[in-house]
Amino acid sequence: MPTIGFIYPDHAVEDEYPFAAELLGDDVRLPVEHIYGTDLHAVPELLDLGSPERLAEGARLLAKHEPDAVVWACTSGSFVYRWDGAADQVAKLAAAAGKPASSTSFAFVNAARALGLSKVSVAASYPTDVAEYFVEFLGAGGVEVVSMASADIDTAAEVGRLDPDAVIDFAVAHDHPDAEAVLVPDTAMRTLNVVNEIEKRLGKPVLTANQVTVWEGLRLVGGHPRTAAFGTLFRTGGA
Repeated sequence: MPTIGFIYPDHAVEDEYPFAAELLGDDVRLPVEHIYGTDLHAVPELLDLGSPERLAEGARLLAKHEPDAVVWACTSGSFVYRWDGAADQVAKLAAAAGKPASSTSFAFVNAARALGLSKVSVAASYPTDVAEYFVEFLGAGGVEVVSMASADIDTAAEVGRLDPDAVIDFAVAHDHPDAEAVLVPDTAMRTLNVVNEIEKRLGKPVLTANQVTVWEGLRLVGGHPRTAAFGTLFRTGGA
């Protein structure tokens, strides 16, 4: 059974990971460890949150779980470094952990590529200036954003308090007819239990932060257990 370790910022909806592990059954272990910074969706604070020193501490905390791979489970704390900086961030995390590593931002790009997506809509919880970094990051990965909406929510704690109906309505409201899928970043948003409902309403794939983060971890260890619980990405295995 492979073990994928996740470094999660502060506290919000980290219970998504044991929930995923439960539904994936005996295929995988998904331990989570936390690092802490200022809970604010603002560029300086996010750069500090994703610093090599903080992620190295996360890797040290995960070591007791003996992970086969590690993932920085934070979208904004990776894409604010832009493409090259985020790649360096992951490389330093891999060196600190001594294991393959990735982040949620790269997970979105890799998942979009696995599904053959080239044009997407983004429904982001962040303030607009932060969300624009995600649009730029996706573009650097070859994914065109045809529409981007921002909820202008300042903290992860606020995002984590959104009820399921609010999450569904937000994602559905920000589709675009030219988009092949809707992307919902922010690992502070609880989405695993609603991704199928969003896809049902939209009639197209939906990629969400915790969903793609778990999928990315599985990709790193060479496995993609399939489940009907977490949308098209997991139903197809990303293939």
